[in-house]
Amino acid sequence: MNVTEAVTTRRSIRAFLDKPVDLAALERVLDTARWAASGCNYQPWEAAVLTGKPLADLREKLTTTAPQKAEYDWTAPGQEEAYKKRLHGVSRGMFGAMGIARDDGEGRMKAMARNATSFDAPVVMFTFFPRLMKEAQWSDTGMWLQTVALLLREEGLDSCFQEYMALYADVIRDHLGLDHDRYLLFCGMAIGYRDPDAPVNNFERERVPLDEHVKFLGWD
Repeated sequence: MNVTEAVTTRRSIRAFLDKPVDLAALERVLDTARWAASGCNYQPWEAAVLTGKPLADLREKLTTTAPQKAEYDWTAPGQEEAYKKRLHGVSRGMFGAMGIARDDGEGRMKAMARNATSFDAPVVMFTFFPRLMKEAQWSDTGMWLQTVALLLREEGLDSCFQEYMALYADVIRDHLGLDHDRYLLFCGMAIGYRDPDAPVNNFERERVPLDEHVKFLGWD
């Protein structure tokens, strides 16, 4: 698989096959991902990768604990209509694929609650970093995560980024033995093999046209 194929076939997978993931494949991915871009070579990202009983035990805690207030805000762009429209577009596609009507609040809540079990993915990676890291290092962490996602595609694996896990940061930090004062829990990442027949994995995705994002200057 070349880079273009990895980029265009990567998508947020919300239905996984009941198939274990080989540790050697994950080690290859994460060893290679160390070479992601990193300003000043800080390499701020840290992670824990769970499967089996450690993951099952954590899921039990997540599904029996009320969510907390997230330590960072991923909803702010919704204050502007253009960004809100993009959010509504993906929501329409996702819930429509699952047959959940717009006015079915209970159905939508149940679907969102599946984030707590990472859609039953066999592996979940949790990413965190010291709180002293600022915006530039958050960006570096994002580049690392994208690198991981693309390398997973090279291995035939899939993923779903889960900022949702920030709603359970305290529970996750305790489970991983992390110092609450030192570490900010950034996100989870569900990892496994996509169910190719699940409608939620196949709805049409939308992207803004290139000319709305990028200007090219200096070419005739």
